[in-house]
Amino acid sequence: MSDQVISDQINVEVQERVLTVRINRPEKKNALTQAMYAAMIAAIRQAEAEASVRVIFITGTSDCFTAGNDLADFANAKPGMARAHLRQADATALPFDADCFDAVVCQFGVMFFPDRVAGYREARRVLRAGGRACFSIWDSLAHNAIPRCVNDAMARHFPVDPPRFLARTPHGHHDQATIRRELAQAGFERVAIETVTLPSRAASHRDPAIGFCQGSPMRAEIEARAPQGLSAATAAAAAAVAAEFGSGPIEAPMKALIVVAEK
Repeated sequence: MSDQVISDQINVEVQERVLTVRINRPEKKNALTQAMYAAMIAAIRQAEAEASVRVIFITGTSDCFTAGNDLADFANAKPGMARAHLRQADATALPFDADCFDAVVCQFGVMFFPDRVAGYREARRVLRAGGRACFSIWDSLAHNAIPRCVNDAMARHFPVDPPRFLARTPHGHHDQATIRRELAQAGFERVAIETVTLPSRAASHRDPAIGFCQGSPMRAEIEARAPQGLSAATAAAAAAVAAEFGSGPIEAPMKALIVVAEK
């Protein structure tokens, strides 16, 4: 299998029996389109027929592996999506007129707003009278066992200055009184909050360790403390998950808040 560029966005090379598939779309944080998936599949299938290839290594260019799927590309492929318009926007300064939507929905995103009250205020501004802002927020780590386990593992691995991303951001904004107060500051008067508990599953103890340590903003915190220590930190997290939940398919409760605020 010769070195090649399968597409502008998927580069392939073989060196010392290792096939490297490099995602090359740094301007979009290496977000994956359907065409890019097809190119990767073609490269891997071709490698399967090559006796000289023993290892397949998938990586990304720049400082990012991949941001995940390109939502616009996938949405446009779905029936009926021609009427949908996907736009990148600042949640604290939405590029829409006032009173133009019946609903504003945000899935596990408000925890990342630099100013939550500003974000809530913008949601209320673009809603029509009687419209609803609906969003989900993770409950605390105490009610989400797998990320709690990873968080605790990082505290042991970096005892002097542990990474605090999981506790600080995705699982750090669950206090219902605070949520109600911030929504009231944004002008919402009618707020309902429901807690939902569902099973969290992973095929292996390694999956959440890799996901949290390498695929979330916690990666930057780990690398800031140990520039060459990402693999060791991931291994420590995987060992902790295995010790608590086993090494095969794992399952544990996860809990979130569903918030509905009506204008």
